[in-house]
Amino acid sequence: MTSDSNGNRHTISCLVENKSGVLARVASLFSARGFNIDSLAVGETEEPTVSRMTIVVRGDERTLDQVEKQLDRLVDVVKVSDYLETPHLERDLALIKVRAGKDSRSELMQICDIFRTKIVDISSDTAIIEATGDEGKIDALLKLLEPFGILEMSRTGIVALARGTAILTARQTGEIRSDVV
Repeated sequence: MTSDSNGNRHTISCLVENKSGVLARVASLFSARGFNIDSLAVGETEEPTVSRMTIVVRGDERTLDQVEKQLDRLVDVVKVSDYLETPHLERDLALIKVRAGKDSRSELMQICDIFRTKIVDISSDTAIIEATGDEGKIDALLKLLEPFGILEMSRTGIVALARGTAILTARQTGEIRSDVV
């Protein structure tokens, strides 16, 4: 079953054991169901033996529910949470290299100021901009940077956490808590 562009956007947070091969097993579950992963970010959590995978996919509820249940059954997966109905924060980091001649730098600096981004490197002909925010902010910035000439770009992918007191965390005992503090 293939997800279409009209499917709901799901941000899934997955706590997994921090060891080799886990990423491949998790990604293969989505691939086997015909889902394209729009964004994937993986990093160590507050507990060094546990990593958090943030996966963004589009698809229908029923099929994604099955994928989540299969994820839960993987031996290296500790806990899975879909943020579809959960208030949460999402951030993406982008490094964007653009043409930046002397005649265009002041305009570039104004755009960076408006978007609260930073120029983190500059040469005689280029600048590298560091931008963080939700996907909409990064996409809007990219549209404004297009006339300068985007030479290169690297994005981290979405990372997300539930708002407020809801937590999804591992404890040193190896148990997972998915509750409210």
